[in-house]
Amino acid sequence: QLQLVESGGGLVQPGGSLRLSCAASGRFFDYYAIGWFRQVPGKEREGVSCISGAGGVQHYGEFAKGRFIASRDNAKNTADLQMNDLKPEDSAVYVCAARRSAVLDAGTCLGAGWYTYWGPGIQVTVSS
Repeated sequence: QLQLVESGGGLVQPGGSLRLSCAASGRFFDYYAIGWFRQVPGKEREGVSCISGAGGVQHYGEFAKGRFIASRDNAKNTADLQMNDLKPEDSAVYVCAARRSAVLDAGTCLGAGWYTYWGPGIQVTVSS
């Protein structure tokens, strides 16, 4: 079982960068794929990125490709999301999620229904 908590959110100007972190408590963190999602009121939760347990495989939503980078440090039980060239439409609550899995398929890991554990989420606001 994992407990997840996000940090690093806040207010940033358009074109700026933020680095979100997802800290996990629990054992065998490297057995878990980590996903990042975002949600705005009135919309479905949207897949941002996912990263395999060892960190060697990542997948991204179309809007995130070329701007966002997922990484993890299994020694510290953390997974990060570096977000660059942020736009106002990136404003949302960002949430990390985890699922114990040996494989990472783009068709499933960007879907919210695949995950078992969720953090509470953190607000990111992109505004001048």
